[in-house]
Parts: sequence; structure tokens; C-alpha cells
Amino acid sequence: MGSITNDQQSPLKVAIPTFPSEANTKEYAQSLDGKDHMRSFREQFIIPSRENVQSKKVAKPGLSNEPSIYFCGNSLGLQPRAVSEYVQTYLDTWSSIGVHGHFRDLEDSPMTQWQLLAEHASKQQAPIVGALPSEVATMGSLTMNLHLLMASFYTPTAIKNKIILDWKAFPSDHYAIESQIRGRGYDPAECMIMIGPKEGEYEISTEKILSVIDEHASTTALLLLPGIQYYTGQLFEIQRITKYAQLKRLIVGWDLAHAAGNVPLQLHDWNVDFAAWYRMKASLFSDIDCLDGMEETKSGDSTWTTASFASTFARRTTDFPSEFRPSTGASGYQVSNPSIVDLASLCGALSVFNQTSMADIREKSMQITAYLEHLLYSGTEESNRAFRIITPSDPSARGTQLSVLLKPGRLETLSEMLEEAGIVCDKRKPDVIRIAPVPLYNTYEDVWNFVQIFKAALAKFE
Repeated sequence: MGSITNDQQSPLKVAIPTFPSEANTKEYAQSLDGKDHMRSFREQFIIPSRENVQSKKVAKPGLSNEPSIYFCGNSLGLQPRAVSEYVQTYLDTWSSIGVHGHFRDLEDSPMTQWQLLAEHASKQQAPIVGALPSEVATMGSLTMNLHLLMASFYTPTAIKNKIILDWKAFPSDHYAIESQIRGRGYDPAECMIMIGPKEGEYEISTEKILSVIDEHASTTALLLLPGIQYYTGQLFEIQRITKYAQLKRLIVGWDLAHAAGNVPLQLHDWNVDFAAWYRMKASLFSDIDCLDGMEETKSGDSTWTTASFASTFARRTTDFPSEFRPSTGASGYQVSNPSIVDLASLCGALSVFNQTSMADIREKSMQITAYLEHLLYSGTEESNRAFRIITPSDPSARGTQLSVLLKPGRLETLSEMLEEAGIVCDKRKPDVIRIAPVPLYNTYEDVWNFVQIFKAALAKFE
């Protein structure tokens, strides 16, 4: 297959997949796997065994032949087999030629010379988020990158100093925003405007977001929202919200930690001002038009790698230029030398992504998540269920995660039961578990098996 292309945007509304009566059987799940256009990718990942995920010791995969069911891709996905090849290549290069690895392309290496590896990773990621390669930088951590971006884009005044954010922003995002506001001499209690759903609900409508923008536009400097809300799994209408907020003269940023590589994005075409995300290695996006004409990086920091490539390595000699020559594009944000081990891992993972497209990933994502939802709700009346799915039912308003809200007092015991059965998913106290079947390696049979175990565990509370 060719390199990854972001050739499909999320539609505003799509039909909810329907399933026949026989869909509740294992044979039907297996038939879906037989028709799955992405089934070959599972072989490119290391699937831990049930015994592995229960082990208290460091152990290589394969302690038993019974695979686990891994539904934690929204937090940390499974390891692609290519990652160990890339990391070992780095170690072999370091051990054999040392510092020359920075400057020498090796004929039998899957990686480029180290000094160009971050740039290479950015080029590989750009199509995943719908950006120009010059608009992407691979660096740092998610929170660090948000700090750097807000240091550039959050420019409060006495009148416009507020930041609009999500009611359940990821804690590190919330703290970073507080820190930026306080660092500019303002009070977070007065400057943080949080958008939340109606009482008793979890989904935040686009209309609610636009109304909050209207209400606070005259006093707001920045809108910073998650592309996909980590707690509920809701996918926001990034394009529509961005355009509306910018018409109100707001700078618009997005935390895409749960959206990049999950749903199709078009950051360049949508005119997003900035974004940050992570997939083993953090990355950021900055609208290249916002960087034109800057004498330094937008954050004003002059460091080893924010300088242009030519001037950076000229400084290794005795006649380096005294003036700072900033790197163009998003790479101007890069602080110090990137970790080659991290980049090797990322490039190994991207080598798998580059064999498919976001359109294909999204197609299976919508189908397998809909199948999970169907099986969870099947066979029980709403009034008799011990849980509620708080992720939007509209497939176009979610990624590949379902957040299940349990009745109080069940989370810890249920999590232990699932772990004993070799199932890995994420819990969010007090009562939510997040289930994320990954299109690249999870099967419909995984989904079917999970639901049987999940319902049997819940039945023990009755």
C-alpha cells in the first residue's frame, strides 16, 4: 500500500450501523473478521497473552497461548513488532559507529541519520493530522508542548485575557492553563471559562460551545479544547468550532492526544492555529502562516535546535555566526536535541501506519465500535441495565472509544474480574471504564468475547 493519506473527513452525521439478529453469536463475529479489510495488520503487533498481562514480573510475550483482550489503545496501544527492529538498529548504530550515527545514512538501516530523524518523523505524521510537513514538530511531551504553544499564542490583555476550556479537561491540561494564566499576572478563577454539558448529561453540543464563545468572545484570548474528550470519548466538530471562534477573533488550539491517528483530521485546511498530541512521542502543529516573519520562535526562546539547521551546525565550528537564525515552521519550537530512542520507537510505529490510510482506519473504527455498542445493549432493557454508555451514539461524534458509566460501587470489583479474565481496559474513578478496540489489531471476536465476560461479571452483582 502507499503512504498514509488523510483523504476522508469525519462527516457531520452518518448512519448508525445496524446488525441482524444473529449478530449476537460468536460465529457472526468471526464472519466479520473474515471480511475485515484490516485483518492482516494484527500480525504486525505483539499481542500479550492472558498470563502475560497478569504477571507481576518482567517477562517476554508468550507465557501462554491464550491471547489477552487489549482494549486500552486510547491510553497506550500495543507494541508494533517494527519498534524493536528500529530501536535495535539505533543501538547497533550507536555501538558500531558512535557519533557518526548523527550524520551518516546507512544502507541497511530502516532509519535516516539521527540529526534528520525528528524531521523525518514529522513528515510521516503530517498526513495523519492533515498538515504540511513544515507545520509539524516531533518533540518533548504533550504538556511541555502545550506550555510552549500557549506561551506563544496566549497573549492576554487587560480586556481579553480569558481561556475557554473543557469542563473535564485532562488534569495536566487544566494545570497548564492555570499556570499560563497565573504566569501572565491574571487570576485563573476569573479567566478560566469551562464548558460543560447540561445537568445529568455528558455530551456537549456544538451549539453549547458556540453559545459560550458568543457570551465570552469580547473578553477571551484563547479557546483550547480536546479533539476527543478523554473521559467521555466525544469527538468535537473541530472544523466548525475553529471557524466560528476565529470569526470572533479568538486564537484556537486543540489537544489531539486522543484524536490523532484515531479520526481523520485536516488541521491545515481547517486553519487551526495550533495543536498538540502524542503517540509514544509527543508532537505539535502550528499554522505556518502564524510563524511567518518571526525573528525568533513564537515563544521567544532561543535554543540549540530552535535555530536553523545551517546555523546550528555552523556553531560547532569556531566561526559560527553570532546572530540567531530561527528555524522556519513548527520545528522552531524544538527545544534541545530530541531523544533518538523515542524517535526510533515512533518511526517504527509509523512504519505500520504508513501501510494504510486514515480512511481505512476510520471505516473499521466506526464498524467495530458500533458492534461493541450493539452487543453491550443487546438483550437487556434500559431500565434493567447496570451501566450506561456516555459516549455519543452518533458514530461521527466519537472515535473508537466507549466510556461506560457503571452503577455506583461496581468499578473496582468489575475491574478485578476483567483483569482476571485477561482483559485490559482503562478505569476512571469513580464509576467509568473506557473500552477502546483498536482497528489495527483488535478483532470482532475480541469484542464478542469481552462482552460475554463483561455481562457475566456484572451479573454477579445482582
